[in-house]
Amino acid sequence: MNPYEVLGVPEGASQEEIRRAYLKLVKKYHPDQYRNNPLADLAEEKLKEINEAYKLLSSGNYRGNSNNASYERVLELINQGRLSEAQQLLAQLPQDTGKWHFCKAAIAVRLGRYGEARYHLQEAVRLEPGNPEYRAAYQQMNQTMQQGQQPYMGGSGGDDLCKLCTTLYVADCCCECMGGDLISCC
Repeated sequence: MNPYEVLGVPEGASQEEIRRAYLKLVKKYHPDQYRNNPLADLAEEKLKEINEAYKLLSSGNYRGNSNNASYERVLELINQGRLSEAQQLLAQLPQDTGKWHFCKAAIAVRLGRYGEARYHLQEAVRLEPGNPEYRAAYQQMNQTMQQGQQPYMGGSGGDDLCKLCTTLYVADCCCECMGGDLISCC
C-alpha cells in the first residue's frame, strides 16, 4: 500500500496537504454516510486504509520512494543557492538518516557554519558508516578545518570569485587613496 496513493496526494506532499486530503476522505467515507447502505462494509474498510495511510505519513516514519527524490531535490536547491527552499523541504523529511545529515551539512557549509556542518557530517557517518561519500566529506572537512581553511561542498564557486574581486577592488581603492596603485587597469 502506498499511503500517498491512498490519500490521493503526490509523493513529497506537505503535512498540510496530507492533512487536508485525509479530512476530505474521512468525511467522504464516514460511517454516517453509509447507514443502511450495502456499501457500508466497503466504506468501513476504505476508512481503515485511509486512517492507516494518514498515520504513516503524519508520523514521518514512512520510507517510501519519495524520500530519495526529495533528498536529490534538496541537494539541487543547495547547488542553486536556494538555501531557504532546501531547508524547508529538508524539514519535511525524516531526520534520522545519513542523507538528511549530509544535506544539512551542505546547507551549513553554504551558510558558513562549519562547526555545525562538521557535526552533521559526523552524524551522517555514524548513521551510515559504509557510505564512502559521507566518510570522504567528513575527512575532508576535518583536514580543511585543521589547516584553517574554509570548507567547500559543491556549487559553482561563483561566491568565492565574487569575494575575491570585491576584495581586490577595495584594496586597489585603498591604495589609490594613499597615492599607490595595486591594480593599474582599474
